Amino acid sequence: MKIGILGAGNISRSMCATIRGMKEAGRLVELYAVASRNVDKAVRFAREQGVGRAYGSYEEMLTDPAVELVYIATPHSHHAEQMKQCILAGKPVLCEKSFTATAAQAEEVLQLARERGVYVAEAIWTRYMPARRMINGLIASGAIGEPLLLTANLCYTIEHIDRIRLPELAGGALLDVGVYVLNFASMVFGDDIASMESHVEMLPTGVDRTENITLRYADGRTAMLMASAAFNSDRRCVVYGTKGYLTVDNVNNPAFIEVFDKDERIHPVQHIDVPVQITGYEYEVEACLRDIPLGRIEPEEMPHSEVLTIMRQMDALRAQWGMKYPFK
Repeated sequence: MKIGILGAGNISRSMCATIRGMKEAGRLVELYAVASRNVDKAVRFAREQGVGRAYGSYEEMLTDPAVELVYIATPHSHHAEQMKQCILAGKPVLCEKSFTATAAQAEEVLQLARERGVYVAEAIWTRYMPARRMINGLIASGAIGEPLLLTANLCYTIEHIDRIRLPELAGGALLDVGVYVLNFASMVFGDDIASMESHVEMLPTGVDRTENITLRYADGRTAMLMASAAFNSDRRCVVYGTKGYLTVDNVNNPAFIEVFDKDERIHPVQHIDVPVQITGYEYEVEACLRDIPLGRIEPEEMPHSEVLTIMRQMDALRAQWGMKYPFK
């Protein structure tokens, strides 16, 4: 599958490393093209990363009939319009999280994808990773009894970066890191949320800097979440149950899971390593390789209904904070 990369930033470099690793492992993938709004940047990126073609505009790459999948790695504010361009060009899309800036944008994109029969996937990598099945399998096995509460945090010192601090780029902690803790809660406890409470600290630019979120579910369970662009955290997740609890070392990219008995806090009764990976991005690419030849328009790991659910949760949080982007 010939892959075109839309955007020539750092996250695109990670995807290039992924594709190179997959190709070395025998997968039929190719770093075919990269597009940037600056042709010199695209050429430099292509030379550095071993990409076959460099385009100085997104539109130019999308007219190349050889491109079979477009990976979008631009600021959140641009995702909706760029996905629409890809869909109208008949190009399947793997778009970085957050899928769009608002739920309304997501609805428009997904409606167009349905009308045109074009595959669209959100590249929220934790949804595709083996760790997801491992965590849910442990809980389903009764390893910690009945799960009652979970905690998750993800914080990085990134508030100085334009795509985080500027509202015109749909900045803030929520779309960049808060989306991961919301997805973790969704993957473990589902989406039957009875109430959502939050506290936020804002940046002077008017976007969220740090948030604490409490989700209460219809069945009585609770998720306590934290995200921030102001400081680093341990990125740890814990799911507490009636017989014990399990820990995940990193909500963003798990390396191992440990299970503890309710009476033993020092030594885990189980330690499970997550499979060795190339970068972790390969699982979302594998979903595209599986789905597109079958004519599907969404991945089972992150169906469009779930994309909309998470986007609506983030809309609701920003409404609580009185936070709006300077665009629709």
